[in-house]
Amino acid sequence: MVSVTQHRMPRKRTYLICPPEHFAVEYAINPWMDTATPVDTELALKQWTGLRETLLSLGHEVHVLPPEPGLRDMVFAANGAFSVDGTVYGARFKHPQRTAEAALHREFYDRLGWRYVAPSETNEGEGDFTYLPEAYGGLVLAGYGYRTDPAAHAEAQEVLARPVVSLHLTDPRFYHLDTALASIDDSNIAYFPTAFSSASQTVLRQLFPDAIVAADADALAFGLNLVSDGRNVVLPAEATGLAEQLAAAGYRPVPVELAELKKGGGSIKCCVAELRP
Repeated sequence: MVSVTQHRMPRKRTYLICPPEHFAVEYAINPWMDTATPVDTELALKQWTGLRETLLSLGHEVHVLPPEPGLRDMVFAANGAFSVDGTVYGARFKHPQRTAEAALHREFYDRLGWRYVAPSETNEGEGDFTYLPEAYGGLVLAGYGYRTDPAAHAEAQEVLARPVVSLHLTDPRFYHLDTALASIDDSNIAYFPTAFSSASQTVLRQLFPDAIVAADADALAFGLNLVSDGRNVVLPAEATGLAEQLAAAGYRPVPVELAELKKGGGSIKCCVAELRP
């Protein structure tokens, strides 16, 4: 008899990350940020290095974007752009504290020689966009409600030539799509239903009847802020219940400790942009 796990095949990915050399919580732009709570930058860098080493150990290609002094949240590299098939839809940050990050991401993609399209609408890259290449012929899921304007969804669809499904985030603790939903392989997702409006929950149930539904405790531990290659799922160590659900479904959970960066309102996926040539 063939085990379930043997059906889960990893696919090599290419990622972009940025070290937290200048990470600090000096302002609050999401409910997780508390300027009164000190940040241990050395510990943040140590935990980030562990994440980088984990991605490399799984056989993935990892690019590093040099950090810029003064850009405290630049470690959250997923927010800088969103790419599909070598075309990049750039970010336009909502908050002025992060605005300058977009140009640094653009310079990176320009060096790669990829087609970069500057946005007219406010959006925060992979924070609010995810791509499932084998779902319905290639489907983009896009969040709105806190950081990304819904008009950006239509703009992304024109730029990327992929259907975009808009999902309404309604709980401020889940201010980006990647805090409430994750692609766990090229055709399926895990998500936390109550982070979304009732209509968006209905849409997700219809599109992904076999999705993994996360419990409250795991969602609040940033468990859905994960990175998966289709078999190996790198997720926060605290999300033990979700890890058990993934293992039961044939995936291989790879727990990583990234607690210091959670003080900025992000975890694993926030730190990792996927490059899709």
